[in-house]
Amino acid sequence: MIENSNNQVAEELSLREVIEQYSRYWYFFVIGAAVALFVAFLYLRYTPQLYQSQATIIIKDEKSQSPLEMAAFSQFGSFLSRFKNNQIENELAIFNSKRIISEAVKNLQLNIKYEVMGNIKTSEMYGYKPFEVQYQSFVESDSREPIPTLYIEMISDSQFVLEDETRSNKTTHKFGERIPLFFGEITVLPNLDAREKFEAYLNRTILVSYSSVERVALDFQSRVNILNTDAKSNVVELSIQTQNKAKGQDFLNELIQQYNKDAVQDRNEIARKTSEFIESRLQIITRELDSVETNKEDFKSTNRLTDIQAEAQITLENASEFNKRQLDVATQLELSNTMIDYMKTSSANELLPANIGISNENVGTAVNNYNELILYRNKLLQTSTPKNPVVQSVNEQISQMRNNILGSLENSKNALKIAMKDLNVQENIISSKISQVPAKEKIFRGIERQQTIKEQLYLFLLQQREEASIALAATSDRAKIVDSAYGSDQPVSPKKPLIYLGALLAGLLIPFGGIYSFYLLSTKVKSRKDVEKQLKSIPIIGEIPKVQKGDSDLIQHNDRSIMAEAYRILRTNLQYLFINKLEESEKGKTIIVTSTIKGEGKTFVAFNLALTLAITGKKVVLVGADIRNPQLQRYLPEHLKANKGLTEFIVYENLEVSEVITKSEYNENLSIVLSGAIPPNPAELLMQKRTAHFIEALQKEFDYVIMDTAPAMLVTDTIIINKLADITLYVVRAGYTDKRLLEFPQDAINDGRLANVAVILNNVDIQNFGYGNKYGYAYSREERSLLQRIFNR
Repeated sequence: MIENSNNQVAEELSLREVIEQYSRYWYFFVIGAAVALFVAFLYLRYTPQLYQSQATIIIKDEKSQSPLEMAAFSQFGSFLSRFKNNQIENELAIFNSKRIISEAVKNLQLNIKYEVMGNIKTSEMYGYKPFEVQYQSFVESDSREPIPTLYIEMISDSQFVLEDETRSNKTTHKFGERIPLFFGEITVLPNLDAREKFEAYLNRTILVSYSSVERVALDFQSRVNILNTDAKSNVVELSIQTQNKAKGQDFLNELIQQYNKDAVQDRNEIARKTSEFIESRLQIITRELDSVETNKEDFKSTNRLTDIQAEAQITLENASEFNKRQLDVATQLELSNTMIDYMKTSSANELLPANIGISNENVGTAVNNYNELILYRNKLLQTSTPKNPVVQSVNEQISQMRNNILGSLENSKNALKIAMKDLNVQENIISSKISQVPAKEKIFRGIERQQTIKEQLYLFLLQQREEASIALAATSDRAKIVDSAYGSDQPVSPKKPLIYLGALLAGLLIPFGGIYSFYLLSTKVKSRKDVEKQLKSIPIIGEIPKVQKGDSDLIQHNDRSIMAEAYRILRTNLQYLFINKLEESEKGKTIIVTSTIKGEGKTFVAFNLALTLAITGKKVVLVGADIRNPQLQRYLPEHLKANKGLTEFIVYENLEVSEVITKSEYNENLSIVLSGAIPPNPAELLMQKRTAHFIEALQKEFDYVIMDTAPAMLVTDTIIINKLADITLYVVRAGYTDKRLLEFPQDAINDGRLANVAVILNNVDIQNFGYGNKYGYAYSREERSLLQRIFNR
């Protein structure tokens, strides 16, 4: 239970540290959110708004079948469903084709754009326009340069000022005047139907830009959405987003109209071809029927025949069924010959007549499929060349299908001939039974048979012609409009709530990411927590704040600054380290001040610590034990820097301790021992017995002996004299010391190279400092700016 409680407390502390890590930079989040929201406001202010327009239609199924036929093909339901889906997809492709969209753009003149110039941005004009620019002609050129934008300013109801795209040349013209320009000629006509609206645009600059129909059609083709919402139905939804709602509605309505127009033209073309074919056959059959009737009349007149059938009535009644079969076969044979002759004489690009009465269902289906391929190939040729692989593939299919139709007709023709041959044989048998009938009767019956065949074919073609005429007259639109185009009153893009929400999140995430990256990539010690994580077993007895600009590096007399209080806290914490150590001894306490590398402020800390201890009345001596790179003289006047120091005492055995001690000008209780001359063998020099003798002598005379030593990781000097000290103060500089370097003091303690170590965190930023103004308690009156007071800087 205790372990779980400790884990929970650790997790809470960790979460609180993370929150504090970011909350101390709250002003970055406020500024980031404010800037992001302002940018979002500007974006929404100057970004064109888009409105959604949509329409709903139903594509009629021209190949719908009767209930009996559907029941007969119910077992092929999945196949029919796939065929239906493919049909809808084909129609959607036609809807979204550049050819259909180009017609809609051309009819609505959407390739000519009118915009009124505002103070900051231009707004598109649609619907009412104060004038209309008619592009009368264009100069033929191979450069294909875009036609420049025209700037037109109406100065009255009869005159206007015209500028080119560079706006360097102004010319005044009258409405209706034919104006020659380098790209062609234009005419500007005023729209005076609404006088008040016209006058509202006086002295305002209107931009007129012309684009090719193809380019505008491609733009609309990329933006229009045509979807079959339900695969089980023929319902199609069309939608588009435009800056002007009325423009989108007009475009969708015109697109539907152009689609219906195209579908009607396709169906009328088939009906006209069929009608022309039937009309040509009727003329031939009419002449043949007249010829047969004339032969019958001449035969009866020549042979003076009246009622020949009465003589062979009984025999003919028995052969009536046989004659009927002969007529049917002869009719089909004639139709087959006619169709074969037409296909051999007609071009491969022409449509074939459909539904002319051929009983072979395969031929009728093949003819319909052939006509559909011809129409599909013609549509492809409108938008591509004959060398297009798709067109060539379709041409191969057409050629193959035409050959198949001819083959089917030839096979049907041969079968009919065989059937007719069999019927003729049977006719001879019957003729032998009526041998009593004169030969004239047989000739007469042949003439009548020909007459009946021609009459049936003539009546059939008349019926087909009427049906084709009715189909041509009753052609209806392919797309039934369910809902005409309508648009939303509110813009669909840009979405204000989403933009503001995204901007707010970005404004918060960018500072968050920056702070996170800063802490993630930074390897420097920032605060007390960074040291505690690395050196868990070493106590931190003090935090020294960063010296502000203009402040003194050293503690002054009666100093009430945050830094002075930090050293007082350090002095107090230091006393706890000396508990049970040398309590009854009369010797002074020895303190070593060191660091990992150069520049971490050990000399600064040692000098101020010595001043702080001296203020209490204790006798303190500060020894410059860094004999490789002395820094203590920085805080001494020039005339004292040449004094003898530690190096001279160790080298010259006749030199007394008192000869190297110098009184400090900062405090009467503070004495200083300089490093002295830099020796060639500093490590060996510190190992001499004179070094220990020197420290013992100082301990007898002073209450505190503070030694400013060399960096512990760079040289071995500190390790050598560490055994002579009571406490080792290890200085870590915030914002300078690498966290990875903190592994060295931990390893040195574990190995026994350093003993009795305590850490001092130097140069702590005020916002990471654990005392003083952070909690609203200061020892000096500070003059801070408003921003510093707001941000607690």
